[in-house]
Amino acid sequence: MIRVEVTRRGAARIASGHPWVFRSDVAGTGEAAGGEAVVVVGPRGQVLGTAHYSGASQIALRMLSRKVAEPDLAFYRDRIGGALALRRRWYPDEEAYRVVHAEADFLPGLVVDRYGPAVAVQFLSQGMDSAGPLIRAALTELLEPRLIVARHDAAVRDLEKLPREKRVLDGVSEGPVTVRMNGLLWRVDLLEGQKTGVYLDQRENYMAAARLARGAALDCFTSTGGFALHLARRCPSVEAVDSSAQALASAQANAEANGITNVRFREADVFTLLAAYGTARRSFDTVVLDPPGFAKSKGSVEAALRGYREINQRALRLLGPGGVLVTCSCSQAVSEAALIEVLGQAGADAGRPLRILERRTQGLDHPVLLGVPETLYLKCVIAQVCPLYKV
Repeated sequence: MIRVEVTRRGAARIASGHPWVFRSDVAGTGEAAGGEAVVVVGPRGQVLGTAHYSGASQIALRMLSRKVAEPDLAFYRDRIGGALALRRRWYPDEEAYRVVHAEADFLPGLVVDRYGPAVAVQFLSQGMDSAGPLIRAALTELLEPRLIVARHDAAVRDLEKLPREKRVLDGVSEGPVTVRMNGLLWRVDLLEGQKTGVYLDQRENYMAAARLARGAALDCFTSTGGFALHLARRCPSVEAVDSSAQALASAQANAEANGITNVRFREADVFTLLAAYGTARRSFDTVVLDPPGFAKSKGSVEAALRGYREINQRALRLLGPGGVLVTCSCSQAVSEAALIEVLGQAGADAGRPLRILERRTQGLDHPVLLGVPETLYLKCVIAQVCPLYKV
């Protein structure tokens, strides 16, 4: 393998455990081509490990190993197999889960989601894209899937100068697959569904929300019905709102597959609907906010926080004493501390003093690697309007 030299700062970053080295910290690339596996050496020639090299992204190196290790079929089979063993231990009775969570499973740039007999993959770097045939071979050995789908529609592929696409890699797609998650049936469209099909990262948060929910519930940005269908087990009535007719059709199909009849689906803009409900003095006992990411980069955090403040304020005006708010942010650039601060401001704006019942994050199959903040993106706060407070 070709040797790529990094600066002292780049070597220090690797020593800290972060798998990324930026282009500004690369001293020499030799004749490395984008997508190649290379040996990384420090400023004194010391070997620092093996990485994928990108010829396009500002993230020039993504570390695969702290040793010199040829990333062949055996390498991917062992690394993916280790990640899979953990998921099978964590979710012994589940059919759907994330098998590989990129950097957190020491396979930076690779995402693998399992949906029963089908697998969705995302190759998010030039290196993983080049290694695609090896990864597919490893997955075939480990999971024996009937279908492998590429969900290469993530914006990060633009930075790698890789095309966005959604296509079948192996097998034949016969439409949505049906899997069981948290005891419920879900119809998953691997080619057109949200993310790679459904929101696997909210699995444990769905259960927590259902445990703490009460009374009439409003689920905003319901997508395929994740929170709504779980709340329906506990709440006598649920209104589920989304602006996407396609998502609502999937959510309705999921409700019907489980024989759930106490959820009413509504197509509407959530911001507009919450304002209208506030004006009409509508009230609910539980409100869920699970919006798409408001901050796509660090430069948009301030605007995102204004959005989170406003939408939480509008939701809180619909809750009385004892009411439960489940509020989420999938913006990696927005910290939990910032979200909680905004939530407190929204409570003050709405005249609803809040207390936190639970602070949560993404599921076990989306692990967070300490020292790599990019692996933590999902925040979920479950709060309650103080019961003794009189609106």
